[in-house]
Amino acid sequence: MPFDLGPGAALWMAAAILVAAFVRGYSGFGYSAMVISASVLVMDPLDMVAVVVVLEMLMSAQAWRGAWPAVDWRRVGWLVGGAVIGLPLGLWALTAVSEDVARAAIAGYVLVMCGVLLAGWRLQAEVKGPVNGAMGVISGIANAPGMAGLPVVAFFAAQPMAPAVFRATLIAYFPLLDLYSAPVYWAYGLVTWDTARAALVAVPLTLLGNWLGGRHFFGTDPKDFRRFAIVVLAGLAALGLGKALL
Repeated sequence: MPFDLGPGAALWMAAAILVAAFVRGYSGFGYSAMVISASVLVMDPLDMVAVVVVLEMLMSAQAWRGAWPAVDWRRVGWLVGGAVIGLPLGLWALTAVSEDVARAAIAGYVLVMCGVLLAGWRLQAEVKGPVNGAMGVISGIANAPGMAGLPVVAFFAAQPMAPAVFRATLIAYFPLLDLYSAPVYWAYGLVTWDTARAALVAVPLTLLGNWLGGRHFFGTDPKDFRRFAIVVLAGLAALGLGKALL
Protein backbone atom coordinates (compact mmCIF):
# COMPACT_ATOMS: atom_id res chain seq x y z
CA MET A 1 0.00 0.00 0.00
CA PRO A 2 1.21 3.58 -0.62
CA PHE A 3 2.71 5.23 2.47
CA ASP A 4 2.70 1.82 4.22
CA LEU A 5 -1.01 2.10 5.01
CA GLY A 6 -2.67 -0.91 6.59
CA PRO A 7 -5.88 -2.34 5.08
CA GLY A 8 -8.16 -0.42 7.46
CA ALA A 9 -6.41 2.90 6.87
CA ALA A 10 -6.40 2.32 3.10
CA LEU A 11 -10.16 1.61 3.09
CA TRP A 12 -10.76 4.72 5.20
CA MET A 13 -8.80 6.90 2.75
CA ALA A 14 -10.53 5.33 -0.26
CA ALA A 15 -13.93 6.12 1.26
CA ALA A 16 -12.81 9.64 2.17
CA ILE A 17 -11.61 10.32 -1.40
CA LEU A 18 -14.87 9.03 -2.90
CA VAL A 19 -17.06 11.06 -0.51
CA ALA A 20 -14.91 14.19 -0.88
CA ALA A 21 -15.13 13.95 -4.69
CA PHE A 22 -18.91 13.54 -4.44
CA VAL A 23 -19.13 16.66 -2.25
CA ARG A 24 -17.01 18.63 -4.71
CA GLY A 25 -19.06 17.48 -7.67
CA TYR A 26 -22.28 18.39 -5.89
CA SER A 27 -21.31 21.72 -4.35
CA GLY A 28 -17.99 22.72 -5.95
CA PHE A 29 -16.32 22.77 -2.55
CA GLY A 30 -14.14 20.90 -0.10
CA TYR A 31 -12.27 18.06 -1.85
CA SER A 32 -8.76 18.77 -0.58
CA ALA A 33 -9.90 19.88 2.86
CA MET A 34 -11.95 16.71 3.38
CA VAL A 35 -9.25 14.33 2.14
CA ILE A 36 -6.51 15.97 4.21
CA SER A 37 -8.75 16.18 7.29
CA ALA A 38 -9.57 12.49 6.94
CA SER A 39 -5.89 11.61 6.51
CA VAL A 40 -5.06 13.30 9.83
CA LEU A 41 -6.82 10.39 11.57
CA VAL A 42 -4.79 7.55 10.01
CA MET A 43 -1.49 8.85 8.59
CA ASP A 44 0.89 11.77 8.30
CA PRO A 45 -1.34 14.30 6.47
CA LEU A 46 1.65 15.87 4.69
CA ASP A 47 2.00 12.63 2.68
CA MET A 48 -1.35 13.33 1.01
CA VAL A 49 -0.69 16.97 0.07
CA ALA A 50 0.87 16.36 -3.35
CA VAL A 51 -1.70 13.63 -4.06
CA VAL A 52 -4.68 15.94 -3.61
CA VAL A 53 -2.99 18.65 -5.69
CA VAL A 54 -2.65 16.23 -8.63
CA LEU A 55 -6.30 15.20 -8.30
CA GLU A 56 -7.51 18.79 -7.96
CA MET A 57 -5.74 19.62 -11.23
CA LEU A 58 -7.55 16.72 -12.90
CA MET A 59 -10.96 17.90 -11.69
CA SER A 60 -10.19 21.51 -12.66
CA ALA A 61 -9.37 20.32 -16.17
CA GLN A 62 -12.76 18.60 -16.28
CA ALA A 63 -14.47 21.85 -15.26
CA TRP A 64 -12.48 24.18 -17.49
CA ARG A 65 -14.75 23.98 -20.55
CA GLY A 66 -16.86 27.11 -20.80
CA ALA A 67 -15.21 28.86 -17.84
CA TRP A 68 -12.61 30.92 -19.74
CA PRO A 69 -14.77 33.95 -20.74
CA ALA A 70 -15.87 34.63 -17.14
CA VAL A 71 -12.41 34.53 -15.49
CA ASP A 72 -11.31 37.69 -13.65
CA TRP A 73 -7.67 37.43 -14.74
CA ARG A 74 -6.51 40.51 -12.83
CA ARG A 75 -7.75 38.95 -9.60
CA VAL A 76 -6.11 35.65 -10.54
CA GLY A 77 -2.81 37.47 -11.08
CA TRP A 78 -2.93 39.06 -7.63
CA LEU A 79 -3.81 35.73 -5.99
CA VAL A 80 -1.01 33.82 -7.72
CA GLY A 81 1.52 36.56 -6.94
CA GLY A 82 0.64 36.40 -3.26
CA ALA A 83 0.67 32.60 -3.20
CA VAL A 84 4.20 32.56 -4.62
CA ILE A 85 5.27 34.29 -1.40
CA GLY A 86 2.99 32.40 0.97
CA LEU A 87 3.58 28.75 0.03
CA PRO A 88 7.30 28.54 0.95
CA LEU A 89 6.53 30.26 4.26
CA GLY A 90 3.79 27.75 5.04
CA LEU A 91 5.92 24.75 4.09
CA TRP A 92 8.88 26.02 6.10
CA ALA A 93 6.68 26.33 9.18
CA LEU A 94 4.77 23.06 8.74
CA THR A 95 7.79 20.85 7.97
CA ALA A 96 9.75 22.26 10.91
CA VAL A 97 7.39 20.82 13.52
CA SER A 98 6.51 17.31 14.67
CA GLU A 99 3.78 15.24 13.03
CA ASP A 100 1.41 15.75 15.97
CA VAL A 101 1.92 19.52 15.91
CA ALA A 102 1.28 19.50 12.15
CA ARG A 103 -1.90 17.48 12.71
CA ALA A 104 -3.10 19.94 15.34
CA ALA A 105 -2.27 22.96 13.17
CA ILE A 106 -4.11 21.53 10.16
CA ALA A 107 -7.17 20.53 12.20
CA GLY A 108 -7.29 23.88 14.00
CA TYR A 109 -7.02 25.75 10.70
CA VAL A 110 -9.89 23.74 9.21
CA LEU A 111 -12.09 24.40 12.25
CA VAL A 112 -11.45 28.15 12.04
CA MET A 113 -12.21 28.22 8.31
CA CYS A 114 -15.41 26.20 8.80
CA GLY A 115 -16.51 28.80 11.36
CA VAL A 116 -15.76 31.60 8.91
CA LEU A 117 -17.70 29.89 6.11
CA LEU A 118 -20.70 29.13 8.33
CA ALA A 119 -20.77 32.71 9.67
CA GLY A 120 -21.62 33.95 6.17
CA TRP A 121 -20.09 37.41 6.50
CA ARG A 122 -20.85 39.73 3.57
CA LEU A 123 -19.08 42.77 2.14
CA GLN A 124 -20.92 45.62 0.44
CA ALA A 125 -18.65 45.72 -2.62
CA GLU A 126 -16.12 43.56 -4.46
CA VAL A 127 -12.53 43.78 -3.26
CA LYS A 128 -10.10 44.91 -5.94
CA GLY A 129 -6.33 45.26 -6.29
CA PRO A 130 -3.63 44.47 -3.71
CA VAL A 131 -6.02 43.06 -1.09
CA ASN A 132 -6.39 40.07 -3.42
CA GLY A 133 -2.60 39.73 -3.28
CA ALA A 134 -2.77 39.58 0.52
CA MET A 135 -5.41 36.87 0.24
CA GLY A 136 -3.06 35.08 -2.14
CA VAL A 137 -0.37 35.06 0.56
CA ILE A 138 -2.86 33.53 3.02
CA SER A 139 -3.97 31.00 0.40
CA GLY A 140 -0.34 30.10 -0.34
CA ILE A 141 0.40 29.53 3.33
CA ALA A 142 -2.75 27.39 3.55
CA ASN A 143 -1.56 25.38 0.55
CA ALA A 144 1.30 23.98 2.63
CA PRO A 145 -1.14 21.26 3.77
CA GLY A 146 -2.92 21.38 0.39
CA MET A 147 -5.86 23.52 1.52
CA ALA A 148 -5.50 26.78 -0.39
CA GLY A 149 -9.16 26.79 -1.35
CA LEU A 150 -10.86 27.42 2.01
CA PRO A 151 -9.72 31.03 2.56
CA VAL A 152 -10.26 32.00 -1.09
CA VAL A 153 -13.75 30.49 -1.17
CA ALA A 154 -14.63 32.34 2.05
CA PHE A 155 -13.16 35.57 0.63
CA PHE A 156 -15.09 35.29 -2.63
CA ALA A 157 -18.31 34.21 -0.93
CA ALA A 158 -18.27 37.37 1.18
CA GLN A 159 -18.32 39.56 -1.94
CA PRO A 160 -21.18 40.32 -4.35
CA MET A 161 -19.52 38.41 -7.20
CA ALA A 162 -21.47 36.97 -10.10
CA PRO A 163 -21.65 33.17 -9.65
CA ALA A 164 -20.09 32.54 -13.07
CA VAL A 165 -17.13 34.82 -12.26
CA PHE A 166 -16.76 33.23 -8.81
CA ARG A 167 -16.59 29.73 -10.27
CA ALA A 168 -14.45 30.55 -13.32
CA THR A 169 -11.89 32.55 -11.32
CA LEU A 170 -11.42 29.68 -8.88
CA ILE A 171 -11.09 27.23 -11.79
CA ALA A 172 -8.36 29.42 -13.31
CA TYR A 173 -6.50 30.13 -10.06
CA PHE A 174 -6.07 26.64 -8.64
CA PRO A 175 -4.32 24.96 -11.63
CA LEU A 176 -1.85 27.85 -11.79
CA LEU A 177 -1.23 27.55 -8.07
CA ASP A 178 -0.80 23.79 -8.39
CA LEU A 179 1.71 24.13 -11.24
CA TYR A 180 3.77 26.43 -9.04
CA SER A 181 3.30 24.24 -5.96
CA ALA A 182 4.45 20.95 -7.50
CA PRO A 183 8.21 21.75 -7.71
CA VAL A 184 8.08 23.46 -4.30
CA TYR A 185 6.56 20.30 -2.76
CA TRP A 186 9.30 18.29 -4.48
CA ALA A 187 11.97 20.50 -2.95
CA TYR A 188 10.51 19.87 0.51
CA GLY A 189 10.44 16.10 -0.01
CA LEU A 190 6.65 15.81 -0.26
CA VAL A 191 6.68 14.15 -3.71
CA THR A 192 7.75 10.49 -3.78
CA TRP A 193 6.97 7.33 -5.69
CA ASP A 194 4.22 6.69 -3.16
CA THR A 195 2.67 9.99 -4.26
CA ALA A 196 2.35 8.66 -7.81
CA ARG A 197 1.02 5.29 -6.62
CA ALA A 198 -1.59 6.89 -4.37
CA ALA A 199 -2.67 9.31 -7.09
CA LEU A 200 -3.13 6.47 -9.60
CA VAL A 201 -5.28 4.52 -7.12
CA ALA A 202 -7.30 7.64 -6.26
CA VAL A 203 -8.02 8.77 -9.85
CA PRO A 204 -10.96 6.41 -10.55
CA LEU A 205 -12.47 7.05 -7.11
CA THR A 206 -12.17 10.80 -7.64
CA LEU A 207 -13.66 10.75 -11.12
CA LEU A 208 -16.53 8.50 -10.02
CA GLY A 209 -17.35 10.62 -6.97
CA ASN A 210 -17.12 13.85 -8.93
CA TRP A 211 -19.43 12.47 -11.63
CA LEU A 212 -21.97 11.17 -9.11
CA GLY A 213 -21.98 14.47 -7.20
CA GLY A 214 -22.45 16.42 -10.41
CA ARG A 215 -25.70 14.56 -11.09
CA HIS A 216 -27.29 16.05 -7.92
CA PHE A 217 -29.16 12.88 -6.96
CA PHE A 218 -30.43 14.35 -3.70
CA GLY A 219 -32.30 17.25 -5.31
CA THR A 220 -30.90 19.55 -2.61
CA ASP A 221 -29.77 23.10 -3.36
CA PRO A 222 -25.94 23.06 -3.70
CA LYS A 223 -25.70 25.93 -1.18
CA ASP A 224 -27.59 23.90 1.42
CA PHE A 225 -25.48 20.85 0.65
CA ARG A 226 -22.33 22.99 1.03
CA ARG A 227 -23.39 23.94 4.56
CA PHE A 228 -23.89 20.26 5.37
CA ALA A 229 -20.41 19.51 3.95
CA ILE A 230 -18.86 22.25 6.12
CA VAL A 231 -20.41 20.69 9.24
CA VAL A 232 -19.04 17.26 8.24
CA LEU A 233 -15.63 18.82 7.57
CA ALA A 234 -15.69 20.52 10.98
CA GLY A 235 -16.46 17.15 12.59
CA LEU A 236 -13.47 15.53 10.88
CA ALA A 237 -11.25 18.43 11.95
CA ALA A 238 -12.44 18.14 15.55
CA LEU A 239 -11.60 14.42 15.56
CA GLY A 240 -8.19 15.17 14.08
CA LEU A 241 -7.51 17.83 16.69
CA GLY A 242 -8.50 15.41 19.43
CA LYS A 243 -6.14 12.75 18.03
CA ALA A 244 -3.26 15.23 17.90
CA LEU A 245 -3.79 16.46 21.45
CA LEU A 246 -4.40 13.12 23.17
